[in-house]
Formats: sequence, structure tokens, C-alpha cells
Amino acid sequence: MAHQPTPDRLIPPLSPRQELALLARTLWREGYNDHLAGHITINRGDGTLWCNPWLLHWEELRPEHVVAIDFDGKVVEPSLDGHDWPVPFGIPLHLELHKVRPEVQVAVHSHPLYSTVWADIAEVPPAMDQSSALGGGELVVVDEYEGAANDANAAAAAVKLMGDADMALLAAHGVFVTAGSVRAAHQRCVAVEQRAQRAWHARAISNGPLESRIGSDAVAMFAASKGEGFIGFWEAAVRTELRDDPTLLDHG
Repeated sequence: MAHQPTPDRLIPPLSPRQELALLARTLWREGYNDHLAGHITINRGDGTLWCNPWLLHWEELRPEHVVAIDFDGKVVEPSLDGHDWPVPFGIPLHLELHKVRPEVQVAVHSHPLYSTVWADIAEVPPAMDQSSALGGGELVVVDEYEGAANDANAAAAAVKLMGDADMALLAAHGVFVTAGSVRAAHQRCVAVEQRAQRAWHARAISNGPLESRIGSDAVAMFAASKGEGFIGFWEAAVRTELRDDPTLLDHG
């Protein structure tokens, strides 16, 4: 029986800056492409976070653009390209999350179309197929809009209402995904948007209530994986980006 390839044989070794830039680019292809909106943080474990800067689309982000910030949102390590990139306006949402949930290694917020539509109607779409459940994780609705994510009080309220859930649809706003690694964050982000898309189309066809057909054993399997159970999914996405931009890992 052939052994499953290990991740380090599927893609080159990546620094955190490189991982963050690749995560942004791969998710842009998956519909996380609302212009300048969206933020990604990676917890460095020392009271600071890697973060994408403001003013750049996720599709153009490079490792040398990534900055490090503290839990007050101040830049503690600038980008490597010599530019004074600012911190994203909505970063308080991440700061408040990382303050109270130190186990979260990666957090992603953006406004992909289908997830945002379900957030707009404050409803959790059922996972209609196995790909929509990939990565596991609990998805909840935070059905209160107390202000934009750049307001620290509104951000703290949203994080409190999210509780221990892994993912949240923020009413009148977008989606917030947490994970224990970049690979898991990628799988969950892809799955939640596919879940929202498939459920939307299923409802349009059936014109009635929806019910997931995934068995409890499969749900438990996906949940237990915590986004780490499908080795190769993230790596394939990384290879696509490196084929399109062979110079992407030259810095950072």
C-alpha cells in the first residue's frame, strides 16, 4: 500500500509571512475578493500577530508586505519592502478574538458572496454535501450588528456572542473563520463558502426547507479532523499560486 505523501514533500517550506500571503491569494480565488475588505491574522504566541496590511488586494499580497502587530493594533515589525503599510481598519475584530481565545492560531475575516448573503438573512446554511463539511467546525450566526468591526466595543461584543464556535456569520457583515493552522483555516474557509453556495442553490431549486443528508458518522469524522485531515488540499492550492507567480517566495 502506498504511503500518503507528507506535506513537506508537496510544497516548499514556508515562513509565516509566506503562509499568510499564500492563504490570502488562495482564498481570493475562492470568492474572498471583496476589494480591499478582509483581514488575516496568525498568532505568533508572544502577544503579537502576523497580519496583512491595508491598501492591498488579497490577490496581490506578497510575503514582504506582511506586518506584525501587537494586541493594541500597533505595528511592531514593518513590512520587508520598505513601505509603511497601515493596519486594516477592521483589525479590532481579530484583536478581541485573540485576546480571549489564545488557542486560535489563525483567524480570517472577509465578505465572500454566498456566506455574506446567509449572514444578511441571519441563517446558518446546512451542509448539503461532504465538501461543504470539509474541515469540520461549528458555524453560528452572530445576529447583532452593533457597529463596524473597526469599533473595539462592537468587535468585542461580536466575539463574545460567537462564544467557542469555530466560524461565525456576522449579521449584515460577513464571515469569520478560526483555526489551529493555516492549512485548517484554508479548508474551513473554502468549505464554508461552498456550503453557503450549495445551500443557496439547493433552496432555489427546492423552494422549501433544507436538510443536510450527511450522516452523523461523516459529520463526526470531519469535526474530529479540525481541518487537518485532508493533506494535499492546501498544498495543491499553494502550488497553483506558485505556478502563476514563481517569484512569490523570493522574499519573506
